[in-house]
Amino acid sequence: MIPVTEFRQFSEQQPAFRVLKPWWDVFTDYLSVAMLMIGVFGCTLQVMQDKIICLPKRVQPSQNHSSVSNASQAVAGTTPLPPPKPSPTNPATVEMKGLKTDLDLQQYSFINQMCYERALHWYAKYFPYLVLIHTLVFMLCSNFWFKFPGSSSKIEHFISILGKCFDSPWTTRALSEVSGEDSEEKDNRKNNMSRSNTIQSGPEGSLVNSQSLKSIPEKFVVDKSTAGALDKKEGEQAKALFEKVKKFRLHVEEGDILYAMYVRQTVLKVIKFLIIIAYNSALVSRVQFTVDCNVDIQDMTGYKNFSCNHTMAHLFSKLSFCYLCFVSIYGLTCLYTLYWLFYRSLREYSFEYVRQETGIDDIPDVKNDFAFMLHMIDQYDPLYSKRFAVFLSEVSENKLKQLNLNNEWTPDKLRQKLQTNAHNRLELPLIMLSGLPDTVFEITELQSLKLEIIKNVMIPATIAQLDNLQELSLHQCSVKIHSAALSFLKENLKVLSVKFDDMRELPLWMYGLRNLEELYLVGSLSHDISRNVTLESLRDLKSLKILSIKSNVSKIPQAVVDVSSHLQKMCIHNDGTKLVMLNNLKKMTNLTELELVHCDLERIPHAVFSLLSLQELDLKENNLKSIEEIVSFQHLRKLTVLKLWHNSITYIPEHIKKLTSLERLSFSHNKIEVLPSHLFLCNKIRYLELSYNDIRFIPPEIGVLQSLQYFSITCNKVESLPDELYFCKKLKTLKIGKNSLSVLSPKIGNLLVLSYLDVKGNHFEILPPELGDCRALKRAGLVVEDALFETLPSDVREQMKTE
Repeated sequence: MIPVTEFRQFSEQQPAFRVLKPWWDVFTDYLSVAMLMIGVFGCTLQVMQDKIICLPKRVQPSQNHSSVSNASQAVAGTTPLPPPKPSPTNPATVEMKGLKTDLDLQQYSFINQMCYERALHWYAKYFPYLVLIHTLVFMLCSNFWFKFPGSSSKIEHFISILGKCFDSPWTTRALSEVSGEDSEEKDNRKNNMSRSNTIQSGPEGSLVNSQSLKSIPEKFVVDKSTAGALDKKEGEQAKALFEKVKKFRLHVEEGDILYAMYVRQTVLKVIKFLIIIAYNSALVSRVQFTVDCNVDIQDMTGYKNFSCNHTMAHLFSKLSFCYLCFVSIYGLTCLYTLYWLFYRSLREYSFEYVRQETGIDDIPDVKNDFAFMLHMIDQYDPLYSKRFAVFLSEVSENKLKQLNLNNEWTPDKLRQKLQTNAHNRLELPLIMLSGLPDTVFEITELQSLKLEIIKNVMIPATIAQLDNLQELSLHQCSVKIHSAALSFLKENLKVLSVKFDDMRELPLWMYGLRNLEELYLVGSLSHDISRNVTLESLRDLKSLKILSIKSNVSKIPQAVVDVSSHLQKMCIHNDGTKLVMLNNLKKMTNLTELELVHCDLERIPHAVFSLLSLQELDLKENNLKSIEEIVSFQHLRKLTVLKLWHNSITYIPEHIKKLTSLERLSFSHNKIEVLPSHLFLCNKIRYLELSYNDIRFIPPEIGVLQSLQYFSITCNKVESLPDELYFCKKLKTLKIGKNSLSVLSPKIGNLLVLSYLDVKGNHFEILPPELGDCRALKRAGLVVEDALFETLPSDVREQMKTE
């Protein structure tokens, strides 16, 4: 007998694929096995036993026919039968008795074969083979989508990822944390989320953009006590799974080949079921136990009519009815499958029940083949979908990243990165991390936190542990902030610096920092955006003293004017965009420092002359050519610093002498050729920067500047220095490099406090030994060619080399 295991190749599939076989597919597989056994059993009987047995059939002959028959029997060598004798009950019936014939075994075998081929109905002959073929087709249809290249690749990839997600320690941990909540904790979480949403919709807001804490369950705030429960290897494996799931989702959601393939094979099975039922119902009656056979072989055997017995007819009849029952059940199951396929929307899958059960609210719904496979898995075990959903959640992914980040950046490692910034605060710079480590909030001595190119930053309530935090820098970071953290920053933050490429990176919560004193904004603002309601919110910054905007605004926003009553310093770096309509400056009466850098100004704005409290003015990188308006600065009695560097100024008007309060003056990187002697009537000047011009002559009146400490004429065309320069006994820095000087006067020894001297790039042949009288001048502060330095006496060189 042929074993059923020989047909395993028709239905063999990977054991893991069972998760994609719903109950009806499993049921029809068992039905297929039963039908296969019927077919194999019938085929085995066909091969091993005689198929049909035939005997000559006696007919009632007439007299003529009897004489002929007797003659034939005589010819055939058989004993003629005596004429029938009428019986008392039925005179016309002849009693049949067994007769001896000379038909041997070969003749009977020949007759059996002839009658089997000619008299037996084809359905009775081939029924077992039909059952076998139909069953194999059913099996192939049921498993074709597991074998088809376009669908099997997706299924294999999905099963592989599904198994890893199901067994991942991260899945168990993420689900156990939420499943361990009691009903009271869930209610508290919902209430907290509602309060967060209310705060976010308020005037101040507690989150960046429209993304609120409602998408981040509180259970997913990292617990430091369990941060080490997931080792590094498991964390990396879970991280890789998140990436695989993302890529697989993008690939599978593009089409619906799996759904279409499954529908087609189900429809094919239904059609085949209808065909089988139709022809089997009509032909099952053809399986008869007794078959009449008329074969014209009388010349060979002496007989023409035979009565044959189909030995398997009774069994085949029972098997056919049993087979029809199995096929009917199989077909009804397929009809139910079609109903399930078309009644429900299987191209969309919602994780609503998972979101409600786990509290992970950001699990996205999926579609197409991805959705179909998840529907199929639910028929096997919904737990698979629930555990798989963890890897579709951005919140879950962020939490995993947070754990890995905390393990990587320990407090000791972070303390090694501490440094002192320009504001003399202890700063921690974090650049290009995957997130903000929670271990940062364990460094209580931190005063300044700088975050650069970090996406999806979440500032938790634990920031309140940083009692000394006063400064926060956000460079190209998208930030969310907890409401409790916002309350802390409102009270403690003094300095905020924001550099952004996209307006969405501009934190809206910054406008509620009522104790903020310094605000630095760096990013692109269009003309329309500069007038929107966002910037108007600056009026709420009641403590703001310093405002710096590095952007491309065409005019000073009205919001800046609104804070002018307490604004002391304003810097606008405009990157070449022309700044017009500066009349609003007149309202900034308390302004002490003003920087208008790269604003394409052609003249000094008249509005500046109304700022009576102004102490420093910087007009760097503009397009100033004439500064005749400088005479109006005489009204600014407090003006001590004037920077007109990096412009196109060709001369200095003699009105400069009226700025008697000036202490620092910079004309570097201009086109000045002549220095007016009136310049040196500003006798309070301590810092004079004239480098990178076309100056050829230094007036001797420079000796009037007895307070001069810094003097630079680097990169000019000066050929000689007046001796009066060396009367400036307080001079500490002297830069005369890259000129046309040929002699350095020995009177330089009068500059006893000189600590920095640049003479490189001139035509000196020797340095005066009197440089040794400049006791504060050391080798590090002397910028000169090495060969020229060797011209100094050895004792002077040794003196300069000593610290």
